[in-house]
Amino acid sequence: MATDALPMERVTELDRLKDPRLLKEFAYVNGEWRAANSAKVIKVTDPATGHSIGNVPSLSNIESQAAAKDAQKAFSGWAEKLPQERADILRRWHNLLIENTEDLALIMSLEQGKPISEARGEIGYGASFVEYFAEQAKRPDVMSVTSHLPNAEVEVWLEPVGVAALVTPWNFPSAMITRKAAAALAIGCPVLVHPSNETPFSALALAELADRAGFPSGVFNVLTGQSADIVAPWTAATEVRALSFTGSTEIGRLLYAQCAQTIKRVSLELGGHAPFIVFADADLDRAVEEAISAKFATSGQDCLAANRIFVESHVYKSFCKKFAGKTQALTVGHGLSDPDIGPLMNSKSVAKQAEHVRDAIDRGARLLCGGYQLSELGPNYFAPTVLADVPVEALAMREETFGPVAPITSFETEDEVLNRANATEYGLMAYLHTRDPSRIYRMSRRLQFGMIGINRTKVTGAPIPFGGMKQSGIGREGSQSGLQAFADVKYVCRDWS
Repeated sequence: MATDALPMERVTELDRLKDPRLLKEFAYVNGEWRAANSAKVIKVTDPATGHSIGNVPSLSNIESQAAAKDAQKAFSGWAEKLPQERADILRRWHNLLIENTEDLALIMSLEQGKPISEARGEIGYGASFVEYFAEQAKRPDVMSVTSHLPNAEVEVWLEPVGVAALVTPWNFPSAMITRKAAAALAIGCPVLVHPSNETPFSALALAELADRAGFPSGVFNVLTGQSADIVAPWTAATEVRALSFTGSTEIGRLLYAQCAQTIKRVSLELGGHAPFIVFADADLDRAVEEAISAKFATSGQDCLAANRIFVESHVYKSFCKKFAGKTQALTVGHGLSDPDIGPLMNSKSVAKQAEHVRDAIDRGARLLCGGYQLSELGPNYFAPTVLADVPVEALAMREETFGPVAPITSFETEDEVLNRANATEYGLMAYLHTRDPSRIYRMSRRLQFGMIGINRTKVTGAPIPFGGMKQSGIGREGSQSGLQAFADVKYVCRDWS
C-alpha cells in the first residue's frame, strides 16, 4: 500500500548490478521518467528478508487519465509505421533483454523471491515472446476471401484496436508483461502497463530497455500506484480500447464488469486449480519427477501449479513415498542462493499455506512432510509440504493453494477421476500421466481445461495459445490468437464492374 517513505535496511545485493540504471525508482509515462509528486510512495521489499529495495511513485488517477490520452495521441503514428519498423524496434528490445539477463534476473529475484535460475529462465521465456511477435508483425494482415457477390472483390483486414491496458501480477513480473505487450505492440497498439505493487522494478527495467530500443514516446508506458487510481480510470476511458489482465478470478470479474461500460476488448487469464492425474500404467518415477516440477516451480506460486494430485490406488502408496522423499530433499532459501524453493510473496501467502494444512489434517489427511513455517530463514518461508489421503472437502482440494503444499488422494476408475478433476470452476491446466494411447485420447477430450500436459510438465511457449476454460479466463495469449486479441477485423467489399 502507499505509505510515507520510512528509513529501513536496504538490500546490499543491488551492488551486484552491472548496469545500475536498470533499477528505476520512477514511473515511465509518455517517454519520461516520473518521480512521485508527493510524499506518498510505494515501498518495495525483498520478501526473503523484509529489507528495502527501493520506492516507486504512487501516481494519481489524474496522471493515469493523462497517460491514456497521451497513448491515444501516439496511436496513429505507431500504427502507421511499416510493420518492418515495428519489428525492428521489437527485435532491438529482445536483444537488450537477452544482453541484460543477469541484471534483470537479479532484480526479479530480489523483489519476487524467485530462485535465480528460475528468474533467468523467465527472462529468456519473456524475451521469446518479443522475438516471436517481432516476426509476426511482418506477417500479412490481409486475408483474401472468395466473393459471394457478382462483380465484387472481398478482403478482410486486421487493424490495431487502439490503446491497450495491461494489468500484470507479481508471480511472473517480466514474462506476463512481454507476453501481452509484444503482441499489442507488434500489431500497432500503444500499451499502458500497471505492474503489481510488490514487483514494479522488473516492469520498470523493461521500460528502460524499451526506451533504449527506440519505442516512440507514449507507446510503452509503466504506471505505478494503487490499482484504484491507475486501472479504474482505464476501464472508464474511451481512449483505452482493450484491457488484458492476469490475476485472480475475483478481480477479473470486477474488471470485466467495469469494462462493459465502454465495451472494451477484454482478455482475462485468471485462476487455476490444476489436477495432476497418475494412472497405474504410467512411468512412476517420471510421474514423480514431473509432479515435483508441476507443484513446486516458483515455490508453488503459479496458476499452472499442480494443485490436486490424483493417483490410481494400485500405485498410490508407492507414489506418495517417492514424492514425499523428493519433496523432503528440496532446498529452501534466499533466491540468490538458487534453492529449489524461495520465499513466498508475503505473510498472507504464508498464512494461507498454514490454513490449508491445518484444515486438511482436521479433516483426516495425513501429513507426510513439512507443514510448518520456516521462521528461522525469514518472514515468508514455508516448508515444502505433502499431504496424503486429502478428502474432497478440504480447502486444498477446493481452492487454489498458490504455495508449496501438495495434497494427494487416490482414485479407482477413469470416470471417477474425470468427474473429480472437472469438479471445479477453474479450467486452465491439467496434467495426465499414462502410457495408454486410447486413455490419452479419451481423457484429453473429456478434461475441461484449456491446456493439457501429457506425461510432461513444461508445455507453454510463444507459439502456443495460452489460456483456460470456464472461470479461468477469456481469450488466449501467445500464438496468432494473442495477436488477434489486440486487433479489430475490418471487412471491405469493392465493386469492380
